[in-house]
Amino acid sequence: MLYHLLFPLSKDISFFNIFRYISFRSACATLTALLISLVFGPIIIRKLREKHVQEKIREEGPPTHQVKAGTPTMGGIIILFSVVISTLLWANLTNPYTQLILLVTVWMGLLGFLDDYLKAIKHQPKGMVGRKKLAGQVVLGLILGLLLRFFPPSRNFGTASDILFFKNYFVDFGVFYIPLVILVITGASNAVNLTDGLDGLAIGLIGLCAFAFAGLCYITGRVDFSRYLSIIYLEGSGELTVYCGATVGAALGFLWFNTYPAQVFMGDTGALALGGAFGAISILIKKEILLLIVGGVFVVEAFSVIIQVFFYQMWGKRVFKMAPLHHHFELLGWKETQVVVRFWIAGAILALLTLSTLKIR
Repeated sequence: MLYHLLFPLSKDISFFNIFRYISFRSACATLTALLISLVFGPIIIRKLREKHVQEKIREEGPPTHQVKAGTPTMGGIIILFSVVISTLLWANLTNPYTQLILLVTVWMGLLGFLDDYLKAIKHQPKGMVGRKKLAGQVVLGLILGLLLRFFPPSRNFGTASDILFFKNYFVDFGVFYIPLVILVITGASNAVNLTDGLDGLAIGLIGLCAFAFAGLCYITGRVDFSRYLSIIYLEGSGELTVYCGATVGAALGFLWFNTYPAQVFMGDTGALALGGAFGAISILIKKEILLLIVGGVFVVEAFSVIIQVFFYQMWGKRVFKMAPLHHHFELLGWKETQVVVRFWIAGAILALLTLSTLKIR
């Protein structure tokens, strides 16, 4: 919005030419989202507490978590409000990449909100039925896949993606492209949701991933950088950097309230939305494979659940003391803050490794 209002003034006042630069608007989006979170966070948390929108702690969870009962949930509203408003203020709203990422964020945010609403307000322990939640994710993936396939956001946007560590080699998914989009959107959103189990864990990792994706988006949208690094150049995709910057700011702001001991939990409202958004960004900039690295902690957390369920159903045995993996380490004797910080360190290493793969070719 500010971009559309102020950049045209650059014809008469050269100062406003600064709004053409994605780096400037991304920094502003980061600070705006942080400020919105810090200002409106306490208000939203107070409203959630007044409405008794409280977390229900599972009895089968770690015993130390029972003290968290009664903590307000659905705090993802703070994150979504900060991200969406900041993006609307600083991004180019005519850019199809901006429109698509906002579609994914709002869709998944509403899906997560409905699940939280059923659990916290309607007191349905399991919230939305699993197959209905999955259906919502699949439908979004299908819509996004069809839009990208038949209405590409840039001229050279196709069904091919970069291959790690190889210059000018690409894998073309062809008819499997739309199923790939559905798989990435569904898998990413559920992986983040499963990781959201300790104070500050998921949102800290989200901030690290958003920072790495900001770099990837900026490079992909620059013809000079993408040509130098031998990756696919996508005209206009650099605008996603503004969204990523807003996500970094919102993550930092929410972490202020979500750090141990948490004053609020993000709930599915935030976890599904941000997970789905990261999946969508990896698709939009042709870095689906890199998503496995930058979001490596989320991937491991999701696979720990799959492995646990598989072994238990097949042989009646557990591989981990408890899944997802962060609970396993808690039961090994690690304090909650130790698990969180060590997982953050792993996330930071993976983010740096992701960026380094651009040069290692």
